[in-house]
Amino acid sequence: MFFFSLFNSLILNTPVGHVSDDEEQFLSWEERIQIALDISHGIEYLHEGAVPPVIHRDLKSANILLDHSMRAKVADFGLSKEEVFDERSSGLKGTYGYIDPVYISTNKFTMKSDIYSFGIIIFELITAIHPHQNLMEYVNLAGMSPDGVDEILDKRLVGECNIADVRDLATVAHKCLQKFQRKRPSIGEVSQAILKIKQRCLAKEDTMSIEVSRVLTRIEDQQVELSRMASKKDVE
Repeated sequence: MFFFSLFNSLILNTPVGHVSDDEEQFLSWEERIQIALDISHGIEYLHEGAVPPVIHRDLKSANILLDHSMRAKVADFGLSKEEVFDERSSGLKGTYGYIDPVYISTNKFTMKSDIYSFGIIIFELITAIHPHQNLMEYVNLAGMSPDGVDEILDKRLVGECNIADVRDLATVAHKCLQKFQRKRPSIGEVSQAILKIKQRCLAKEDTMSIEVSRVLTRIEDQQVELSRMASKKDVE
């Protein structure tokens, strides 16, 4: 199976699958929600499923791989380390733009440092802006306005998603980026929050499908009635 990195698909807009030269392809909002959920489940396995727990230490969009179904897998465990209580680190490791500021100041990497990196990735999914493109400056400016997230949403998604869902996902990301690690959620809590957003999206899609079906049924009924009336008129 061949995989593409999230960085290539989201930031560089590299085509995934068979796309014609004149066809623009980008990750839909539904795909981005699913990708966020897949990533959270991957981290959840490392933090809460593995024995002993594992800290990734280098979460970034380039280390998230997508298959042709746009399902995501967390990859590149080169810096990963089992969590131990007397963990010591010799020098900072990781990728600029994704590194937890607490790690920079204390030289101690924890699970909550992975959570911080994931918060950055979530904002990448929302904005299609890479940390090296001043992502956090845009995010911080957006945070000064109640509708700020609307302004930094990937323009290709405008009109293609429910803005309330975007704001909810941004709220999850902001919680992951809390200054103090103790205020950041666990990965299990993050997974639950993203799952709820996905479920609301699916519920809205089902509602829309039902409404469309009802409209089509009414149109068909009207066409049948008009045809019946026309036939009756011809007979007269």
